[in-house]
Amino acid sequence: MSTTVPAKRLAKALASHNIFAEREGNILRVQSTVQADVRAEILLPESLPLEAKAVSQLLAFAGMRHPLGGHVCRACATPDFHPGAPVPVGSILVTNHDFVVPESIGRDINCGMRLHVIDVPLERFLAHKERLVALLKGDLLEAARNVPTTPAAMTALFADGLGAFWRAMRNTREGLFEKIDFAQVEAETARLFSASHVKGNPACAPEALQDTRRGLLRDPGLATLGAGNHFCEFQHVAQILDRHRAFELGVRPGQLALMVHTGSRDVGSYIGTRWMDRAKAEWPAGVKHPESGLYGLCGPLAAEYLTAMHAAAHYADANRALIVELVRQRIRQVFGDQSMPLVCDVPHNIVLSEAGGNVHRKGATPAHAGQPLLIPGSMGDDSYLLDGLGHERWASSASHGAGRAVSRTEMAWKSKHDGPAGAQRPFECITLREERRIEEAPGAYKPIGPVITSQVEEGLARPIARFSPLLTFKA
Repeated sequence: MSTTVPAKRLAKALASHNIFAEREGNILRVQSTVQADVRAEILLPESLPLEAKAVSQLLAFAGMRHPLGGHVCRACATPDFHPGAPVPVGSILVTNHDFVVPESIGRDINCGMRLHVIDVPLERFLAHKERLVALLKGDLLEAARNVPTTPAAMTALFADGLGAFWRAMRNTREGLFEKIDFAQVEAETARLFSASHVKGNPACAPEALQDTRRGLLRDPGLATLGAGNHFCEFQHVAQILDRHRAFELGVRPGQLALMVHTGSRDVGSYIGTRWMDRAKAEWPAGVKHPESGLYGLCGPLAAEYLTAMHAAAHYADANRALIVELVRQRIRQVFGDQSMPLVCDVPHNIVLSEAGGNVHRKGATPAHAGQPLLIPGSMGDDSYLLDGLGHERWASSASHGAGRAVSRTEMAWKSKHDGPAGAQRPFECITLREERRIEEAPGAYKPIGPVITSQVEEGLARPIARFSPLLTFKA
């Protein structure tokens, strides 16, 4: 079982872990009593639980150094903070520009969220839901999708991003691409987050996807959700909180919404694993290895990693966009012509070179001033569209969700001994794996209310609209 304790008792619980903690309002300051210069801040309301393991992981993250000059400038965490493997989720690390930590985002590079709105009345959606679910179950869960690509298109994607991919696929009118509106998807791509337009290095991506001896190929990972907390969810606009900004983004009362959460799948695993291994292999000979097991890269190697990372990040952009296109074509099949426009697409597992240094966000989303972002709850709780406010103390970041309160292992135990999990909050989950309903049930997550409220009060973000879940697809 976990060592989760209420935040108000956290200082006492951490003392045995050589960690000093003090609270000021919703902010918890933590510091190693062994290394006085290793410290971090956590935005955490007293009502939310926290595991001692996560705090220990955060301080290990904050204490990273490199013999060639790499150092940490700042470490902090958002209210969805919880243990990771080995870096805690919801953590933000800022390093100098010549230093990166591949382990900070691991293998699920550019895991992120994408939001579209749908102009179908709720009553009509519910009346045709069964037909839509049957179609999407095949596409999203049963590998019935037909998403061909070409080696040239994949190389273009890895190098120059999603826009180059669409251009390379324009003459491949087969499968999904037979009915795609290229003008629409290219216009939507132009509005993606700035990191989506940074050059990547295709030489670091899997060769099998770029083998020019092949004709059409069907990548088994592309246009797939993946496991864990990834999802494709239909929602309805429950409340508009900023009318002017919602209008600018195309969000109106009475609409439905589609939120997709997934990342770079096998490509991210391929690139992430190799660079984590390389960071360890490149550790200077004769220098003691870090006890944390976390290794960084300095100088030219840091720059090389970032170009490799962006190749995987571009793949994640394509993955989310193609899942949306699968859904959009099914929506049109069931409900007629629907544009289903993009509202925003934001990463939350990425390293970005920003003004203050290299900002490593592990399960945290960029929240620069005026930038839209998404904070989902569980599949039984509301999700929010917000604008970032560029808070420097939190490295212009916000949480990427509510955050786990109970581990997957514990949820399985609770379901076995205490009956169905998450029954206190109704939800509809479409899945082929019963364990997903148990592991990802609403009871596994923190309530979204205090997670949002604390960040609004601290000035990290401003809410624009609230969405309530209708049904969720999980692989």
